[in-house]
Amino acid sequence: MRIIISPAKKMNVADDVLPYQGLPVFLDRTEEILEWLRSLSLKEAQKLWGCSDRLAQLNYERLTAMELTGRLTPAVISYEGIQYQHMAPAVFEDRMLEYIQQHLRILSGFYGVLKPMDGVVPYRLEMQAKAAVGGSGDLYEFWGRSLYEETIDESGIIINLASKEYSRCIEKYLQSRDVYITCVFGELDGGKVKQKGTYAKMARGEMVRFMAENQVTEPEGLKGFDRMGYSFSEKFSTNTEFVFIRGGKADIE
Repeated sequence: MRIIISPAKKMNVADDVLPYQGLPVFLDRTEEILEWLRSLSLKEAQKLWGCSDRLAQLNYERLTAMELTGRLTPAVISYEGIQYQHMAPAVFEDRMLEYIQQHLRILSGFYGVLKPMDGVVPYRLEMQAKAAVGGSGDLYEFWGRSLYEETIDESGIIINLASKEYSRCIEKYLQSRDVYITCVFGELDGGKVKQKGTYAKMARGEMVRFMAENQVTEPEGLKGFDRMGYSFSEKFSTNTEFVFIRGGKADIE
């Protein structure tokens, strides 16, 4: 079974927390992206990133000095978004780190697919960016089916905890034999399930922690998730979408 999550925009160098274990599998293709990014002017890069002048300058300077094999941080430690804060991998027990290294995959516009302990450097590049690398129209075309092929394992089971921007990299290439389950974290509003972005990000991180703590290896094990006031809803769930409602079991019967 594999679990997919999105990266985070905010990254940090923290090479003294945990040692990295190996390099990203598509590092040669990342080098191709880096070369393309370096060919852009500051103005072109800022348009691609869609960020402030300050962030554009910072990330443009990063490109100039970037070394893909120097001063590396494990990916799961480097990303600092809400999901990763709630996952809190820096305080995982060894068995939990082993679990995510085997089962968790981080999708990335820059690196493609990352194991949690792969060594990375800070970068800025979202999957939906219109980056015409290698003659491709965008990063979805550049990566193609390679991300799916690298993610899927012999079980054929993928648990989707990624945003739509990243999950579409996998969904387009799913085979009829695959089991693909998306986790939805929401609240009831007029009898309908509504997701709130920040809470959903928090819950995704908590779900990864829950799975690692309980060594979940089958989809059925996800249904026991009870963090942040969420409970599994049999009523709103399907075979391909597990829905967790915030607010107590009484609200979901």
